[in-house]
Amino acid sequence: MIEARHLRVLRAVAATGSFSAAARELGCTQPAVSQQMKALESSAGTPLLIRTGREMRLTQAGEALVRHASGILAGLTAAEEEVAAIAGLRAGRVRLVSFPSGSSTLVPTALAALRAAHPGTRVSLVEAEPPRSVEMLREGDCDVALAFRYGAGPAEWDDLVVRPLLADRLVGLVPDGHRLADAESVGIAELAGESWIAGCPRCRRQLVEVCEEAGFTPRIDFATDDYPAVVGLVGAGLGVAVLPELAIESVRPKGARTVAVEPAVEREIVALTLPDLAQVPAVAATLDELSRAATRA
Repeated sequence: MIEARHLRVLRAVAATGSFSAAARELGCTQPAVSQQMKALESSAGTPLLIRTGREMRLTQAGEALVRHASGILAGLTAAEEEVAAIAGLRAGRVRLVSFPSGSSTLVPTALAALRAAHPGTRVSLVEAEPPRSVEMLREGDCDVALAFRYGAGPAEWDDLVVRPLLADRLVGLVPDGHRLADAESVGIAELAGESWIAGCPRCRRQLVEVCEEAGFTPRIDFATDDYPAVVGLVGAGLGVAVLPELAIESVRPKGARTVAVEPAVEREIVALTLPDLAQVPAVAATLDELSRAATRA
């Protein structure tokens, strides 16, 4: 009989390449990982792993089992949550992953309202940027992912339940005393000769695309995933930036001014979950509160 705990260990070994690395990731000992893999191979009736040098490689059977493991574990999580929610959300649990600017703006309001309405529902929060946050959802490592995208990719989220929350416009950020600091709006091409400070990798790619469409390639002197650091660098006069409004909302700009940027560019903020999990009352309540928080924002 194949057990869920064995599938979690197999997935960790496949992801890390060794028993010792999987043990570190799972917070257990290497012999415990080895024993569980032996038990899983015994249940499967065929080898699942082959040692090649210092790494472990999946057999064809192992690859098939890992391929199905995420769906199996997600289904088990959905079943556990649904059973826990029978008592009317008195024992629900939701694992939420969010990008940083969402964590500091939408999430606190949503979770405060959720706790007031359903004090027995427990919510855990970790941070990750898309696409990693979306991968975590598909891998069964979270129940709800607060994510964003610039333009809809082909079938990017077709396998997920998508709850649209808000459109987050990009705004320019320039130092106090900058020649454009008092402008009501700025064409992106007017900043062509500036030093640039870029944000997270996905936002960075979007910045380059927008600038190239305007006829220039931005000279990025600084890049950081930390939005307060971006604001601080601009405030110190080290360059200009384009940031989502939601990111600036959680930071008090010192020595910097925001200006509207043309052409307008927006990122779509959404809450994502798996179809099975969308039926779980605690997850549905979390999605509802995130929607209400976005409306207030």
